[in-house]
Amino acid sequence: MWTYPRILKQRERKLNFSGVISVKAGDDLIHSSAHGYSNRADEIMNTTETRFGIASGCKLFTAIAICQLIQKGKLRFDSKLKDCVRIMFPDFNQNVTIQHLLTHTSGIPDYFDQEVMDDFEELWQNNPMYHVKGLKDFLPMFQNEVMMFQPGERFHYNNAGYILLGLIVEELTGLEFTEYIDKNIFLPCEMKNSGYFSMDQLPKNTALGYIHEENGVWRTNVYSLPIKGSADGGAYITTSDMFRFWEGLFSNKLLNQEYTDLLLETHIAIEDDGEYYGYGIWIRKKNDAIFKYHLMGYDPGVSFNSAVYPAKRLRTVIASNKGRGPYHVTRALEKEV
Repeated sequence: MWTYPRILKQRERKLNFSGVISVKAGDDLIHSSAHGYSNRADEIMNTTETRFGIASGCKLFTAIAICQLIQKGKLRFDSKLKDCVRIMFPDFNQNVTIQHLLTHTSGIPDYFDQEVMDDFEELWQNNPMYHVKGLKDFLPMFQNEVMMFQPGERFHYNNAGYILLGLIVEELTGLEFTEYIDKNIFLPCEMKNSGYFSMDQLPKNTALGYIHEENGVWRTNVYSLPIKGSADGGAYITTSDMFRFWEGLFSNKLLNQEYTDLLLETHIAIEDDGEYYGYGIWIRKKNDAIFKYHLMGYDPGVSFNSAVYPAKRLRTVIASNKGRGPYHVTRALEKEV
């Protein structure tokens, strides 16, 4: 029987971890603990049912939405971007496909390129975050820029690519992207406490994200992120809802077996040895076998990691309302796995 290891407790204290750590073995919840404050000013503690932002951890939701539309015959993996949306991208390569966008191999310009820009908050100096409420609000930040490389040339993590996938969902369904996800992912999985919430209208039991300044002062991330999440990130989940999501995905509530397998296929190798990318999901192999499927998300005041270890029948959800923690907790946990 897996027990909560001492090394995790030591790591929590060292990190001053704020958030939730939950582990399931098969159907059994074998550990769930909450740490730190969801609201520091009012000294409201995090609980195991607190909602947390997951940043890019929800790119998988976008990928599933696209695969659902392909499964229904409304789209193909080789469909070209130019044929899917009625938006002009004057300097984009005409051969960018859905497959390229899903796997971060499109070469299109990104609105936030981590190789060029260190601080996500720099984006909002000229584009106030409170104006970014829908997918089209991101377009001025990359629509008229030039390609970084030719489609399919290499992997380069790209947020703008997932914004475009969200626009395609809206184009084909007539629904706002977040409404589509609510109806076609959250509802089937009974994720009743999850959603894309506006930061000026957060529901109860939602953790505020906190940024630690060099002078030791804490501030919230309300001026650091778009006011509402979208196709490249920004949903809020509870840990129990995230476990429900994994159950829904692997029991074919969201896609049939063929498209679930395609979603989880290792479509492209990453430079890091043993790391691959599927559709919206990271995949780690050891000795040519799947070690884990995992999601990561990092924004100012947000960090998230959730993984499925198929051989061990373990699932983890680690969410924090600080900019670091889940990665280190995951590494400590994996020493026990």
